[in-house]
Amino acid sequence: MSNSVKKRIHPLVKPFSDFIQSETSGGIILLIVSALSLILANMDQGIARYFPAIWESHFHISFNGFEMNKSLTHWINDGLMALFFLVVGLEIKREILEGELSSIKKAALPMISALGGMVVPAILFALINWNAPTRSGWGIPMATDIAFALAVLLLLGDKIPLSLKIFLTALAIVDDLGAVIVIAVFYTSQLDFTYLLYAALAWGVLLALNKAGVRTLSIYLLIGLFLWYFILQSGIHATIAGVLLAISIPFRIRYPKNQLVEMIDDRLQIIKDNLHSEQLQPRTISEELEDLNEKINSPAQRLEHQLHPLIAFLIIPLFAFCNTSLLINTDVFHQVFSPIGVGIMVGLVAGKPLGICLFAYFSVRLGWAALPAGVSWKQLIGAGILGGIGFTMSIFITLLAFENNPEFQSVAKVSILLASLIAGLTGYFLLRGQKLLPVVATTSDEQ
Repeated sequence: MSNSVKKRIHPLVKPFSDFIQSETSGGIILLIVSALSLILANMDQGIARYFPAIWESHFHISFNGFEMNKSLTHWINDGLMALFFLVVGLEIKREILEGELSSIKKAALPMISALGGMVVPAILFALINWNAPTRSGWGIPMATDIAFALAVLLLLGDKIPLSLKIFLTALAIVDDLGAVIVIAVFYTSQLDFTYLLYAALAWGVLLALNKAGVRTLSIYLLIGLFLWYFILQSGIHATIAGVLLAISIPFRIRYPKNQLVEMIDDRLQIIKDNLHSEQLQPRTISEELEDLNEKINSPAQRLEHQLHPLIAFLIIPLFAFCNTSLLINTDVFHQVFSPIGVGIMVGLVAGKPLGICLFAYFSVRLGWAALPAGVSWKQLIGAGILGGIGFTMSIFITLLAFENNPEFQSVAKVSILLASLIAGLTGYFLLRGQKLLPVVATTSDEQ
C-alpha cells in the first residue's frame, strides 16, 4: 500500500485505532495495578499495613434526611463501575448502529462466536459444580476482558492482521452485552417494585428526551444520576443504570455527510480569509475547530470520548486494585482445585476457546458467516484462547454470585487470575508463531 493511500485511509480507521490504543494501554496499567495490589495485601510493612482493610472503610453522604453509608468497596463496585458500564453501553450502541455489529454480515461471526464463548464455559462450570454450593458462579467464566486481550495483541504488533483485532474487539463487546443481560436477569435477588417503578419512569423521561431531539448532555447525566439511585435501591445491580443511560443518549449525527463537508469547508474558508489577520492566532484556529466539533458530533460520541480515558486509566485500575487485594496463603491455592476453582479454570482456559472456535467453524461451514480477511483458523483459535482472559467482568460477576461468601470470592478471584494468565500466555505464543496471510482484495459487489 502506498504512503499516499495510507494517509488517505488513516483518518477513517483512526477512531478504531484510538480505541485499541486506549484499551491496550489500560490493560497494561491493569496488569501493573493488580500485581501491586497483591504485593501490598501480602506485606505488613509501611503503607502495606493498611491493605486490604482500607477497602472496608466507610464513606458517608447525608443531607436533609437523605443518607448513604457504604464501604469504599461498595462505592467503587456500585458507583464508579456504573460509569464503566455506561461506556460499555455506549460501545455496544456504537457497534450496533455503525460499527462491526451494524449489519448481519459484519456481526454474524463475532456474535455467533461470542455466543459459543459464553454458553460452553457456563455449561462446563455448571457441570463441574452441579451439586456444590458454588453452582451460582456459572456466569463467572463467560466474560472476556477486552483491555487485557487487546494488550496481548498490542505486544504482537504487526504479526497479526488488523481484522483479527477488530474481530476480537467485536466479540468482547458482544460478551459484555451478554454479561450485562446475565447480571440483570440472573444475579438480581429481591426487587423493590416501588423503586423499580421510579427507575422505569426516569428511563422513560430519558427516552422521551431523546425522541424530542434534546441533545444537552448534562440533562441526561443529571437524570441518569437519579436512575442510578433508583436502580440501586430496587435490588437490580446499580451498574445496569449505566447501560440504560447509554441506550437513551442520542448517538446519531444530525447532519448528512454532504452538509457536514459543507460546514467544514465553510469554517475552513473563514479561517483562510482571515489568515493574515493579527487576531487570528493558532489558538483561535484550534478553538474554531473545537467549536465546530462540538456542534456536529453527537452527545453519545462526545461522552464516550471523554469517559474512555477516565475508565481505562482510573476506574478499572481502581476496581482491580480494590478487588485483587487478596491475602494469598496455601489454603487458597489448595482450593483452586476445588469445584469452583476447577470450574473457572476449565471454563476460561478450555471452554472459552472451544466455544468460540466451534461456533465459528460451524457458522462458516453453514454459510452463515465468513472468516475475516487475512485471518487463518489458527489465528482465530489464538484469538479464542485470548477470549479466556476474564478478569474485570469475571471478578465483577464473582462479587454478585458469592456476595455473602468472602471465602468463595477469594478462591474465585485467584482462579480467574491464574486462568487469565494461562490464557494470555498461551494465546500470545500461539499467535506469535503464525504468519500473516495475504489479504485478497474484493470488489464492492463482493463486499
